[in-house]
Amino acid sequence: MTTSIPSLSPDIRLFGNVNELMLSEFFRQQSEAKTNGPIVFELSTSGGDAEVGRRIAEELRLWQLEGRDIYFLGKTYVYSAGVTIMSAIPKARRFLTRDCELLIHERKMTATITLDGALRSCRAKVNDVLAEIESGQRLQSEGFAKLAEGTSLTAQQIEQQVLDKDWYLTAPEAVDRALVAAVI
Repeated sequence: MTTSIPSLSPDIRLFGNVNELMLSEFFRQQSEAKTNGPIVFELSTSGGDAEVGRRIAEELRLWQLEGRDIYFLGKTYVYSAGVTIMSAIPKARRFLTRDCELLIHERKMTATITLDGALRSCRAKVNDVLAEIESGQRLQSEGFAKLAEGTSLTAQQIEQQVLDKDWYLTAPEAVDRALVAAVI
């Protein structure tokens, strides 16, 4: 199959959990990347920290604003925060290997709230958690909108799809939904 990806030899390769170690490795590889010509960015991940995923995605976005042509190559599995990272690359430059699967889902949160003390302070704790939930939902909607740019889906369609259950897509299904340019 002919593709428009410039190389199958990635300039940056990240794999594993999206966490601070991955962010550090990304910065290391970014600093060593070639300074002219397109960059192929490879990712395999089971997901991880949504905020670290957003941070890597933002760095990719800023790098592209400097005029860098960046291509995404998802291999085997690109789950959760990995999809957030992929979303930073325009759809026409997103590619998946034939064995790749994507996982798109709602943001998740684990919290235990202990209310103890004056009602005023209990209410403040509840309001803080509600503010965190509202922020997460806003960031989730923005992320779905970024993922949907240039595809046949809207952010609302993606959000509706994941409300029922986590959404796993094979590489061919991702092409059919126009989330990526092609399968390699």
